[in-house]
Amino acid sequence: MKSYLSLTVLFVFLAMGCASGQRTSTAVVTQPGHDPNPVLLVADSGQQAADAQVKPKTQSGNDDNFNYDDDTFKEERIEIADPIEPFNRAMYHFNDKLYFWALKPVAQGYKFVVPEPARISVKNFFFNLAFPVRFLSCMLQADFNGAATEFGRFGINTIWGIGGLLDPSSNKEIDLQKQETDLGQTLGVYGVGHGFYIVWPVLGPSSPRDSVDIAGDYFLYPVSYVYPWYAGIGVRSYEIINGTSLRIGDYESLQEAAIDPYVAVRDFYIQYRLKKVKARKARSLIFKVEDASSPAADKALPNN
Repeated sequence: MKSYLSLTVLFVFLAMGCASGQRTSTAVVTQPGHDPNPVLLVADSGQQAADAQVKPKTQSGNDDNFNYDDDTFKEERIEIADPIEPFNRAMYHFNDKLYFWALKPVAQGYKFVVPEPARISVKNFFFNLAFPVRFLSCMLQADFNGAATEFGRFGINTIWGIGGLLDPSSNKEIDLQKQETDLGQTLGVYGVGHGFYIVWPVLGPSSPRDSVDIAGDYFLYPVSYVYPWYAGIGVRSYEIINGTSLRIGDYESLQEAAIDPYVAVRDFYIQYRLKKVKARKARSLIFKVEDASSPAADKALPNN
């Protein structure tokens, strides 16, 4: 975890040196967790909310195929314990300032210089690199179709997509859609609860269960093995800047709609993760077998 610790310390010193005044933010919005990351950054809240508002697609192999408006995905409001709220609020404000004072300005400059198609290609490249996290998650969830889809996507995009810069596997002719899953969702599929709410510096909203993604992302993500360690930090920083440049404004719009942005982000995070876990359960072979063998299912079967 040496690179994560070093990155955190680097941003702490950067944020402390920016300004002594406190910025009053009014922005809200709408992960994994790679884009490639299963790990959630402050700016990732916007991307997740945007994803959650997208209507289900008709293409196969994507979690969005599940209609969240049907009985299976009816709105279920849940809450998460927040016993360390003072610490979490301090980390939330730290991450907020880090975003507005450092990450956003750099991402805006990068966006001005680099055209969007190039930035999308970079995002595709890093997403392709995170294949091991998604493949293992699908296997552990007994979603073997999803695992096969991920394996096929990785092979096609690596070979014909120029190392993952392009995404030919999502074309209509091939139709292998992204599997947006991570190890935190895997634990949720097996009934492991969040525990309590945590806001990590730099990494953002999480919980003990979803913090498994931090370790999983480190050990399964090839960038973690870039040597020397500071080169790996540089690559991860570039990945974060590139991803942020593609969703500037999402986090701001979330805060603008909230009376208390901290509570809004916390509530959105827990509801978003709940829907993701429900979608993964619907894909899991284990739960399909259990449902088919339940007494209710037996009554529904015709008499022989």
